[in-house]
Amino acid sequence: MNGGASHPGFAHGFDFDPACGCSEAELLAIAPPSAPPGFDAFWMDAFAIWARLEKKLTYVPLPSPSSRHALVRVDADAWEGIRIGAWLVAPVSGKVVRGVVVGHGYGGRSGPDLREPEPGTAIIYPCAPGFDLSARVDLPSVSDQHVLHGIATRDSYLIRACVASMWSAASVLMDRYPGITHLSYEGGSFGGGLGALALPWDARFHSAALIVPTFGHHPWRLRCPSIGSGEAVRRYHRDHPQVMEVLAFYDAATAAARIRIPTLVAPARFDPAVAPPGQFAVANALVHRKLLVLSAGHFAYPAQAQEEASLRAAIDGWQQLPGRGG
Repeated sequence: MNGGASHPGFAHGFDFDPACGCSEAELLAIAPPSAPPGFDAFWMDAFAIWARLEKKLTYVPLPSPSSRHALVRVDADAWEGIRIGAWLVAPVSGKVVRGVVVGHGYGGRSGPDLREPEPGTAIIYPCAPGFDLSARVDLPSVSDQHVLHGIATRDSYLIRACVASMWSAASVLMDRYPGITHLSYEGGSFGGGLGALALPWDARFHSAALIVPTFGHHPWRLRCPSIGSGEAVRRYHRDHPQVMEVLAFYDAATAAARIRIPTLVAPARFDPAVAPPGQFAVANALVHRKLLVLSAGHFAYPAQAQEEASLRAAIDGWQQLPGRGG
C-alpha cells in the first residue's frame, strides 16, 4: 500500500499495511505452522544442556527507591560461555511466595520497572545476551543485527541462548526464594516470543502473559514488511532462503502449541514492528488461554493508555492465579 494508507481508525505514513491485509476474523483463524521433525527433541536437549550448566549466581545489593523493596543486581550463567545480568526487586519483609520473570522488548532495558510489586512477590528483570547488563563486545545490541546473529544454523543461533536466559532468571528466583509456590512469566514483543519458546520445556512455571509476541509463524512473518527485527530476517531470507530450515526451530507459534499452563495473550490487530499474523498464530496455538486483542502494537493511538491500563490490570490479576499446570 502507498504511504498514508489507513487501517480502521488509524491513519499512518508507512509504505506497507501494518495489518498485513488481514481482518480480525482472518487473524483469529491463523493456525501455527507444523513443527519440523526433531523440533521437540531440539528444545528438550537445549533445556537439558542448560540444566547441566553451573549457574554461578552472584548477588549485589543496590540502592532502592523504596523502603519496602530491595533492589539487587544478579548475574548468572545462561548458556555455554554466556553470562547474563538482571535486576531483582523483592519485598524487604514477609515471605515471598510468588515470582515473576519479565522479558524485555528488542530495545533492551535500561533498568527495572519500579512499580510496586504485590505483597509476597519478587520480580526479576533479566537482560537478554547482548543487551544492557548482559552486553558483550562480541554480541550485537541492535535488534536488526541481534536477530541475525548466528542464524546460519539452529545450533549457533543466538536466540537459543536468549531463551535459556529466561530459564536462568527463573533459577535466580527459586534459589533466592525457595518458598515460591507460583512462578509466572511476562514478556512483550521480543520478550513475548522468548517466553513462548521457553515455557513448554520448563515445568517450574505456572502461568504466563505474552504481549504482542514476536517470532510467530515465520512463513507469514517473511511475507510482511515491517520496521522491526522481522524486516532484517525478511531481507536476509531473500538472499538465504535456506534459513527457513533454521527459523522453523525458532517459531514461537509452533512452540506455543506445546504450552500447557494458563496463558494470557494480547496480540495486536495493527502493528508496524511485529506482523499481526505472527502474533495471532501464537495466540491461536495456545491450549489454555485468556485472549485480549489490542487495537495496535508499537504504535501510538487514541485508546492506547486505556487499553494498556486494562491490560496491566489483567496481567496483575493473572499472575495471582493459583498454580495449576497440566
